[in-house]
Amino acid sequence: MFTIMTWNIENFFQPEPSFQVAFDAKLDALTDAITAAQPDLLAVQEVGDEAAFEALRGRLGAGWSGALSTHFEARHTIRVGWLSPGQLTDVAEVIDLPAGLSPVKVDDDGTTMTQLGRGALAVTCTTPGGVPVRALTVHLKSKLLSFPGGRFDTKDEDERARYGVYALNRRAAEAAAVRDWATASLAADWQGKPLLVCGDLNDTLDAATTQLLFGPPGSQFGTDGFARPDRGDAQRLWDAGYWMTPPNNWSRMFAGRPELIDHLLLSHALTGRLHDAATVPLDVPNIGVQPQVTPRAAGKPPSDHRPVLVHFDL
Repeated sequence: MFTIMTWNIENFFQPEPSFQVAFDAKLDALTDAITAAQPDLLAVQEVGDEAAFEALRGRLGAGWSGALSTHFEARHTIRVGWLSPGQLTDVAEVIDLPAGLSPVKVDDDGTTMTQLGRGALAVTCTTPGGVPVRALTVHLKSKLLSFPGGRFDTKDEDERARYGVYALNRRAAEAAAVRDWATASLAADWQGKPLLVCGDLNDTLDAATTQLLFGPPGSQFGTDGFARPDRGDAQRLWDAGYWMTPPNNWSRMFAGRPELIDHLLLSHALTGRLHDAATVPLDVPNIGVQPQVTPRAAGKPPSDHRPVLVHFDL
C-alpha cells in the first residue's frame, strides 16, 4: 500500500516568542494527525519559512526527508513542500506561467505576474515495492480577495468585481502552468507511469480552473466513459475527489458550506490502483473573508483545512 496525504497547514510560520506556546501546540497536533495517517508522501501548503518546516520535519522523526520550494510571494512568503519517511529525488521547481498567458494583470495599477505566486514543487518518491511515483504539489491563488492597502473587503462593488477577475485570471493561469507540466511529463519520462498532482487548488471539483487540470475531457470516475479506454487516457488526470463519499468528502468549511478545495489528481497508471480516498475528519473551523494570521490556541484544530488522504495498491 502506498499512502499519499496533502494538507494546507495554514500560515505555518516560526512565531514571535509570545505565540510560541500556541505554535508548539500546533506542531503537536500536526504531528499527531500525520503520524496517525502514516503517509509515504506528504504534500504541504502554506509553509511560511524554512524554520517552521524543519521544526515539523524534526517532530516527525530523524528518518524523514523534506523538500521546500524556494519560490514564494514577497508579501506573504507562503510556499509548498514535501515530506516523506523515505527519500525524495529529482526535486524540481515549477515557477513560470505559460508564455501564451503571461503576463497576467493582478491589480488596478497594472502590476503583472509571469510566475506562480506560491510556486509548485515536483519530486519522485519510490514505493516500498520499488515503483517510482512522480508528484507535484501546488497552491493556487485563493478565492479570498485582497484589495489595495491590505484590505480583505471593500464597499466598492466595482472594485470587488475587478479584483475578483484579477484573482480568477491568476488562478486560471497558474492552473494552466501545472497542466503544462503534467502534459510535458506524461508525454516524456512519465508516459504510462504513476504521476500525481495535488494541493490546495482553491476551488471545487466542478470549477473551471480545477477541470482545466484534467486534460482531455470525459472519462472521470463515475461517468459512463470511465471503464472504456480512449486516446485521451495517456494525458488525462483523474480527481480522487470523485471517489470520496460523505461525510469525508470536503476539506474546508467556508461561510457555513463544506467544500472540497484540496485535491489529488492521478494519471491513468494509477486509476486501477486507487484503494480509497477521503478527507481526515478533523473538526476544522468555519472561515470567512478574513484569514487567520496567528497560530490557533491549544486544543483547536491545527489548520482550517482537513487533509486529503489517498491509498494506492502499489
